[in-house]
Amino acid sequence: MGATDGLRGPEIWIRGPVTVPDPGPAPTPAPYASTTATPRRFSWVAAHGGAGSSTLAAVYGGHDSGRAWPGAGDPPSVLLVARTHAAGLESVLRTLEVFRRGEAPAGLDLDSVVLVADAPGRLPRPLAQRVRTIESIIDVYRVPWVTDWRLGDLGGSPPRETAPLTRLTGAAGGTAR
Repeated sequence: MGATDGLRGPEIWIRGPVTVPDPGPAPTPAPYASTTATPRRFSWVAAHGGAGSSTLAAVYGGHDSGRAWPGAGDPPSVLLVARTHAAGLESVLRTLEVFRRGEAPAGLDLDSVVLVADAPGRLPRPLAQRVRTIESIIDVYRVPWVTDWRLGDLGGSPPRETAPLTRLTGAAGGTAR
């Protein structure tokens, strides 16, 4: 039948809308129920050493798992973090393959990939092509080079270029720098 023997990978390989059956009418909320949603919590998982998961967890909130999978009691929604150098992007592709094969720990949900600039300026063409490959598989958030973070200054608002990531994580700010 082919290399996959008819098996399909998880939904991270499906791009675009996924149809969901109509659940019917929504139940009426109790009069005491809150109508404000709380931001979803995430575990930042580094695809490789030095990816920046600790910095991103400090700036955007959430649990820093480092290079380990989130443990019991940690948020099961994973934001996979990598630098935009060649080794970092290859680490992302290897980790995506782990999820595609169903080899990641049960209960984890790979929400998206967060790519942190490894240097100021534009990416060289071969690296930009690898990023486009990753973007064809899963949602990608980009974080620019932030000199203050390199110097250890994690205060202030996240860079304005990361407004979509700020909305996803529910972090305050997102309009400065």
